[in-house]
Amino acid sequence: MTTDGRFSGQRILVVDDDQDILDSTELAFRAEGADVILAADGNTAVSLFLADRPDGVVLDMMLPGRSGFLVLEKIKETTDPPPVVMVTANRGKRHLVYAENLGVSAYLIKPVPLQRLLTTLGDLMGLQ
Repeated sequence: MTTDGRFSGQRILVVDDDQDILDSTELAFRAEGADVILAADGNTAVSLFLADRPDGVVLDMMLPGRSGFLVLEKIKETTDPPPVVMVTANRGKRHLVYAENLGVSAYLIKPVPLQRLLTTLGDLMGLQ
């Protein structure tokens, strides 16, 4: 972990079932100083979230085991939940509205440029 960067000292949970997306997102956040926690399915994501209490979450919508919506629900049930950026290839308005009703902080359509993802989560976390 680097000691400088916008996300220095921050723990970020990245949840996606696509290994390439996990790898590239992890590298991008680590390059900005983050401590990155990875999960490839919804059940693991909830377990890691509850155990590690990350400062921010990047969450895919379509996941094996438990959908991103159900993961988001669990996160939002906790005291003082962190910002959650949901990423999805699904362009349907119904899913966006559902995610907003659950309290998602931002909703981005894949493919999401890594710089946009970093900026979006950083802004939500109040990082300069």
